Amino acid sequence: MMNRVVLVGRLTKDPELRYTPSGAAVATFTLAVNRTFTNQQGEREADFINCVVWRKPAENVANFLKKGSLAGVDGRLQTRSYEGQDGKRVYITEVQAESVQFLEPRNSSSGNRNDNMNYSAPREQDNPFGGSNNYQNQRPQNQNRNNDYTRVDEDPFANSGQIDISDDDLPF
Repeated sequence: MMNRVVLVGRLTKDPELRYTPSGAAVATFTLAVNRTFTNQQGEREADFINCVVWRKPAENVANFLKKGSLAGVDGRLQTRSYEGQDGKRVYITEVQAESVQFLEPRNSSSGNRNDNMNYSAPREQDNPFGGSNNYQNQRPQNQNRNNDYTRVDEDPFANSGQIDISDDDLPF
């Protein structure tokens, strides 16, 4: 059986951080995730998905994300229920996040995605959840980075002619 959810969206409000009686941190937030199609008026609609994250990642979410922040969530769908004030059973479906990726620099203004190009790439230890940061276009485009490329006149295969490869050397 499989229960896996992967979302990318923007927070609709600042995350709420609470602590359980045993001291475990829990943060809740709602992600607005755009649908891939438009409605009859040509407008793009969004789904608003409740997310929950626990322990240290919850504290990091509360400290570093705010309304409008772009975030990626990887987790599982879970339904819980409780008895409401009117005595009726209330069901809630939410994503239990196993990891949350911050997809914008901390000091980026939400909504202006081109701001990312003004920042240097963050170091791996700057990501409070560990692992790689999924930041894109972090380096300014005007940097001279010729050492990453081979010039055409320096092509090591330019004068080699035809290459003999047998069928046994091919991986397919």
